[in-house]
Amino acid sequence: MSSDLGALLSAERFEVEYLFEGDLAEARGKAQDLCLEQTVEFPGDLLPDGPIRDQVVGQLRALAPAGPGRTRATVSFAVETAGGDLVQLLNVLFGNVSLKPGCRLDRLRLTEGMLSAFRGPRFGRSGLRRLLGVRGRPLICTALKPMGLSARELAAQARAFALGGIDLVKDDHGLADQRFSPFEERVARCAEAVAEANAVTGRSSLYMANVTAPFDRVRERAHRARELGARALLFCPGLAGFDALRALADDDGLSLPLMAHPAFLGSFVTSPSGGVSHGVLFGQLMRLAGADMTVYPNWGGRFSFSLEECAAIARATEEPLGALAPIFPAPGGGMTTERAPEMRHVYGREFVLLIGGGLHRRSADLAANARHFVELLETL
Repeated sequence: MSSDLGALLSAERFEVEYLFEGDLAEARGKAQDLCLEQTVEFPGDLLPDGPIRDQVVGQLRALAPAGPGRTRATVSFAVETAGGDLVQLLNVLFGNVSLKPGCRLDRLRLTEGMLSAFRGPRFGRSGLRRLLGVRGRPLICTALKPMGLSARELAAQARAFALGGIDLVKDDHGLADQRFSPFEERVARCAEAVAEANAVTGRSSLYMANVTAPFDRVRERAHRARELGARALLFCPGLAGFDALRALADDDGLSLPLMAHPAFLGSFVTSPSGGVSHGVLFGQLMRLAGADMTVYPNWGGRFSFSLEECAAIARATEEPLGALAPIFPAPGGGMTTERAPEMRHVYGREFVLLIGGGLHRRSADLAANARHFVELLETL
């Protein structure tokens, strides 16, 4: 069997960086344990000599101090262990070891061959800009809220925002298929409202329907949203699965821009000693799964992300990743119109500014509020 296995394995390996709590000696032990745990999940002393021990098991390539009490480990894995799909790749990256304290997944370096198996974002930054007809400034997104409004009331909001020039008008991620705002009625009304506003303004604002749903209804709900007039989709991979997001992105019969929302993903990144780094989770993995925009909490809002963590996400949305297109970082979470100049300075123009409640504060005229904000961004 070992000789047959050797013929099935190439010499191609991908590298993953992990951060371990502890000094070099402690980190070495944890990293060696990870090499087994993330592949064979079998005692090392019982492994037979040959390709399983030499190639299938992860290999510790480097250890280096990473600050007080922390060590960075670089581990390589045979590409065949990832199986050629996103689900198994996630399993190899952080499956069992995610259950152990003091280990953080910090960086991926996948091979060109592995990356070629992923279609990634269908639109990316340039495609979304072409669809919207927006050049030279950040994109602007807002959410329909609060939960509890009727479909008719939410559609009135959507119309006002689109009349004011908001590029992306999305369902709040809490809007699903509730009695007070049923999915089909809400999507039909909101899509129609934005289309009517576009006819008035000459713009191409997009209504983004939330299609996060139980697994067996995700595809059906996404296609139904398209039939009802939605021209983009919101999806929460933390709730319904990264590979479900990948399936939506790859669906040629759907072919709509996708915004990934971070619901349920916070605990992956909020502990500095464990979980997944901000850049990997909200940048690299979202691109692999096919999101065109990735939502995360901006620094200085109502969540705890720092400026450095947000900058790491933004870098990961655009740095080379095979042929996968750069995507838009979409920082939000308690943002106000007054923060726009600061965010423009940090992110440049290639981001989506997600502002929700802040667009309601200036006055009761949502269209005028939106228009004022668009004009502000165009002058920055």
